[in-house]
Amino acid sequence: MGVIALKIDVDTWRGTREGVPALAKLLERLDAPATFLFSLGPDHTGRALKRVFRPGFFGKVARTSVVEHYGLKTLMYGVLLPGPDIGRREADGLRAIARAGFETGVHTWDHVRWQDNVAGASEAWTRRELTLAVERYSEVFGARPSVHGAAGWQMNEAAYRLQKELGFSVASDGRGTQPYWPCDAQGEVIGPVQLPTTLPTLDELLGLDGWTVDNVHEALLARTREVAPLHVYTLHAELEGQKLAPVFERLLRGWREQGYRFATLGECAAYLQPARLPRCPVGLGTIPGRSGQLVVQQAALAR
Repeated sequence: MGVIALKIDVDTWRGTREGVPALAKLLERLDAPATFLFSLGPDHTGRALKRVFRPGFFGKVARTSVVEHYGLKTLMYGVLLPGPDIGRREADGLRAIARAGFETGVHTWDHVRWQDNVAGASEAWTRRELTLAVERYSEVFGARPSVHGAAGWQMNEAAYRLQKELGFSVASDGRGTQPYWPCDAQGEVIGPVQLPTTLPTLDELLGLDGWTVDNVHEALLARTREVAPLHVYTLHAELEGQKLAPVFERLLRGWREQGYRFATLGECAAYLQPARLPRCPVGLGTIPGRSGQLVVQQAALAR
């Protein structure tokens, strides 16, 4: 039997208020464990508009109906409206997810700020952003976080080292094919074990090659038809937790029929054999359907 780790990125205040509870109800109804990764600081989604100059940005916006999924008000936060402090306003809701038995972790402090700046940021900048998120998580949940999943699949080398320093034991910060140890060019492990996202996201597929909300689940099910030991699927509270909830339910049922069971990132990491995992240098690459560069698993170093 194969395993699919369900990794839920929560980017916005609206996603936290509306998408997270809806996803929790669906997952409980289908008895599917999952990991919720929260944005814990201000919602500055509107500042993402500066990405208009990034190649492929306009195409993605047109294909995925950003206004419909995120809402016009959310797209004004940080530009025309002050950004709501998600972790402070929604602390009770976040704790409810943990009480329901779901794994929780850190996505980011300020989603747009991390996604747009961390790749070229200094160690001091990175430390401040990551520490703010860790401290807020600890304030909300009364415990230190152990799981991290980077906003926009964006990192720098300092971020990996800081994860280790701050006590993270599992991370899913990029895209790839299998679990691995992130390392520098000399092969030194610099961060916690990585369980990269292995499958495309819905917003990367919708509008391409004839995929619509009615059939896009078939594109993903085709990729998992040959059962693999482990897949990591990243979904978003703003998409699968709202307008695309029916698509996600079809996916869950389809994966069950293919013989998969669902798990959290932490559960999957617990069954790994650390000494047998490859060491892969950290690096960037591109993914079809997504604009810009992001963390992509590199070729393993020879042992």
